[in-house]
Amino acid sequence: MRRRDLLKAAPVLMAPALARAQARPLRYVPNAGLSTIDPIWTTALVAGIHGYMVFDTLYGLDDQGQSHPQMCAGHEVSADGLTWNFALRDGLQFHDGEKVLAKDCAMSIRRWGTRDSFGQPLMAAMNDIEIIDDRRFRIRLKKPFNQMLYGLAARGCFMMPERMAKTPGTEQVKEAVGSGPFRFLPDGWVSGVSAAYARFDGYVPRQEPPRFLAGGKAAHIERVEWVVQPDSATAAAALQKGEVDWLEVPLIDLCPMLRRTPGVRVAVNDPFGWPLVLALNHLQPPFNNPKLRRALLPAIDQQTFLASATGDQPELGRAPSGYFIEGQPMASDAGMQVLSGPRDEALAKRLIAESGYAGEKLVMLAATDRPVYSQMMQVARDLFVRLGLNVDFRQMDWGSVVARRTSREPVAQGGWSCFITQIEGVAACTPGGNFALRGNGAKAWYGWPDDPELERLRTAWFDAPDLPAQKALAAQVQARALDTLPCIPLGQMFQPTAYRSDLTDIVRAAYPLFWGVRRA
Repeated sequence: MRRRDLLKAAPVLMAPALARAQARPLRYVPNAGLSTIDPIWTTALVAGIHGYMVFDTLYGLDDQGQSHPQMCAGHEVSADGLTWNFALRDGLQFHDGEKVLAKDCAMSIRRWGTRDSFGQPLMAAMNDIEIIDDRRFRIRLKKPFNQMLYGLAARGCFMMPERMAKTPGTEQVKEAVGSGPFRFLPDGWVSGVSAAYARFDGYVPRQEPPRFLAGGKAAHIERVEWVVQPDSATAAAALQKGEVDWLEVPLIDLCPMLRRTPGVRVAVNDPFGWPLVLALNHLQPPFNNPKLRRALLPAIDQQTFLASATGDQPELGRAPSGYFIEGQPMASDAGMQVLSGPRDEALAKRLIAESGYAGEKLVMLAATDRPVYSQMMQVARDLFVRLGLNVDFRQMDWGSVVARRTSREPVAQGGWSCFITQIEGVAACTPGGNFALRGNGAKAWYGWPDDPELERLRTAWFDAPDLPAQKALAAQVQARALDTLPCIPLGQMFQPTAYRSDLTDIVRAAYPLFWGVRRA
């Protein structure tokens, strides 16, 4: 065969090998076990990653924070902003073969709206959702809701069959039938241990490059298997040996070694970063005392907290940092002088004495199986001891922290005072998404801060008519939060991910997404 003919034949000769590569299961180690298949019922990140595989959304967010049509072909808005008409694009079907209809979307929006921090104000602003025909529906509002498209794009508003979406948001759906690029395989799911997905051949992706949650969600890998491995060293060894293909959250200390491993790549694909916060219990002593909460700030050194987790990889942290993602439109330096100025433990000690603190015990919850949280909590403990606080340091696995943080009892009766966690980066882009900034008391996030002014500012942000007004209100939200401290920001981290080098075209995203991914 002549060289020219050989070159012409190369793609044909390579096709079977490429097909075999995509047919080999992609084995993925998630950050935690999948214990629920309902991403509306829980805010757990692992359920959200599962949700984006199985379900699709009406709109999708790109890596610049802009909303684009996804399941929708488009929309029309009345001049007064009170009527939104949405039209679905052609070719949408659920995994059970049923066509996606407008009634499915309307009921899915209603269910999402009972749970989500964007959906709830949308429901409050809404008069009704009307079905126009099989492909079109209408949302009629009492007042304009300028965050409509962002909420539908960024907040996990997953479309389900109507029969599933009729399940109250307080109850879990019993099946995972969506219209997304992958089908959930119930026989491959062992709660908290493993899960399996198959490419949905009936999915019709948009004819666009994928950009975070927007664009074409083309699935090339035929099967994805999730395998939980709690031990970080064991998971890293499995990646080195090729026993798994993708490690979502490698231990940061092991990343330099993984970078040197042939056949392994370590990358920061997250364009947003993850804000870390010290959550404070506003119901019980000692942090029900606002003066004591504020007294801590002169001694909080975000760089020290981040360095405990990033070690000799400081590029993985960002400080000083407030409540919103740096580089995104709502980021602000409002009130940041309390965290960005010179650190002064002597001043903090004096303010603690002036606060009236009387030596009440504070219970610190430290997650031993989340290295970043554990290391940062050690920094917090050492600092609090130096400041003269009466510390009861409790170490437990993250599941136990999650269970205990629901307690509103005094510390002597199984309660708690503080713990460290991270906020998903997309959620922390806006006052509406950052659930740690709620001030609605008993209905607020863990710690239950009661701050009507913070809630008023958040509501005003939803009603802001344009971007300048939104930014001004976000600055007021941050300034207020740095005064009343629903939680204390500890900086932002960029968590690396690690995968076998034969995986290509991984989408730049805040967490693993499996569309677009191929094997070389």
